[in-house]
Amino acid sequence: MELWSQYILPCLCAFAGCIGFTLVFNIHGPGKLIAGCGGALGWLVYLLGGKTILAGFFAAMAISLFSEIMARIRRCPVTGYQLVALLPLVPGGGIYYAMSYCLAGDTGQFLNALLDTLGMAAALAVGVILASSLFRAVFPRLVRPTRSPSSGGPKP
Repeated sequence: MELWSQYILPCLCAFAGCIGFTLVFNIHGPGKLIAGCGGALGWLVYLLGGKTILAGFFAAMAISLFSEIMARIRRCPVTGYQLVALLPLVPGGGIYYAMSYCLAGDTGQFLNALLDTLGMAAALAVGVILASSLFRAVFPRLVRPTRSPSSGGPKP
């Protein structure tokens, strides 16, 4: 029962939340399931890492690698999958609590919540950038080649 409540149910909720956000990002068909699986994967890595800033970094890396692979397989843009899958990890609650502490005048709690929120946001950004850059450096042939202007049109 503990496995269900600590890992499976939260990952299913992240999956469902990501499916909902695919409507906003206009992702159709199998892309909805892929984005949902990316969100569930990221949340699982975050939970297994202990809900720390470092766990957020590794979750962002896992989401980015998953999105890069799925985008290459489906020949779709990576950003749609990445953005939707990262949404469960965005520290919106931390921003809310930081502002609440600020308005209440509790400077110590405000700074603690603010630094934790900024650290999580930075970890997500660095994780995505690092994983995406490493993927493109290690697998350069998987990136679509650009077409030269002379080969794009009909021949005279």
